[in-house]
Amino acid sequence: MSREKRIWIPNHFYHIVCRGNRRDPLFRNASDFEAYFHILGQLHEKIPFEIASYCLMTNHYHLQMRSQEIPFSKLMALINKRYANYYNTKYRLTGHVFEKRYFDQIIEDKEGMLEVSRYIHLNPVEARMVRRPEYYPWSSFHLFKYQNSQPPSFMNMDSLLNYYEGTEEQRQEKYCLSLFA
Repeated sequence: MSREKRIWIPNHFYHIVCRGNRRDPLFRNASDFEAYFHILGQLHEKIPFEIASYCLMTNHYHLQMRSQEIPFSKLMALINKRYANYYNTKYRLTGHVFEKRYFDQIIEDKEGMLEVSRYIHLNPVEARMVRRPEYYPWSSFHLFKYQNSQPPSFMNMDSLLNYYEGTEEQRQEKYCLSLFA
């Protein structure tokens, strides 16, 4: 049975979710999370893509992402293959690291953009891993919360902050407050 062909519309943001095989951990310690970010950074140097928000949980991850030039099927294959190679080598494993194909859903409008980012940033809170989103280190929320944070090259925070008026600091504050409205 063939898979349904994915639809990719360039320059549109998508909510992408990928889970570990058998819901096993994808990230066992800080170096695994850092390796994933390193892979994103390396690929970003060669392939134009942007991430508006992200959250890496222990057994799955969420990306709010858009790609200008190549379909997500190719981009996600590169990301997941590189991470699977890293993971299997580090833990001396073989076989699948990811459960199945990634989930993707196009984000149509401003409300969708803000709702997806809210869902992503509150994921560790809903999972009762932390009490507040800024306490979770593997989410992009801290980049919005703390003005002195240095976002990675693949982050495009303005894709969310541009929905708010004011100075950069005011827009970041309004965005953070909107998560709890």
